[in-house]
Amino acid sequence: MSGFLSIFVDCLTFRGQVSPMPMTAKDAISTSPAGFVNDFGEIPASSLPTSLKVDAGEPLCDVIPRLLSSPSHRLTVTDGAEYVGSIDMPSMLEAVGRMFPPREDSSQITLECDPADYSASLIARAVEDVDAHLLDLWTDSSPEGRTSVTLRVRLDNPEAAVRSLRRYGYDVTDAVGPTSPSPIVEEERLSALRLFLNV
Repeated sequence: MSGFLSIFVDCLTFRGQVSPMPMTAKDAISTSPAGFVNDFGEIPASSLPTSLKVDAGEPLCDVIPRLLSSPSHRLTVTDGAEYVGSIDMPSMLEAVGRMFPPREDSSQITLECDPADYSASLIARAVEDVDAHLLDLWTDSSPEGRTSVTLRVRLDNPEAAVRSLRRYGYDVTDAVGPTSPSPIVEEERLSALRLFLNV
């Protein structure tokens, strides 16, 4: 689970839809009964080490790496000196899920580029060039050290956006929409078929 959450550390560098109230630590507090129990008993929240606590108003994207580096994968949430609750891995995953709700009118595209060539604004421009809206965008590092970018766009068929992103110099590795198969996968299947027929 920690590996899954780690891809969201940089996910808020750009979002097509910006919430008027960004999610904070208090939005990830566990709703299980244990989430409302002070793990440190009578120890005042103000006396806890900073590595074990976060402020209730801290942006969620800043809380994620701290949760991942916590030995217990649990953080105490405070509001000043007052104990508010605690965040654990399941509650953080639920909060992240609310940030990226499922949509039936969107396609998902994955592309790669050299880190020096990454530009969220340029990717957004490539998508907007085909009259589509960029809904979400998050980044990760590929095993080869390249920047891997996953985005959701408001298109039933992602092919137009794929062509535009390639014109901008991005290496599109996968794309799939709700009503169409991945053009990348289809291209690979056709290549394999041609190879088979030539044998």
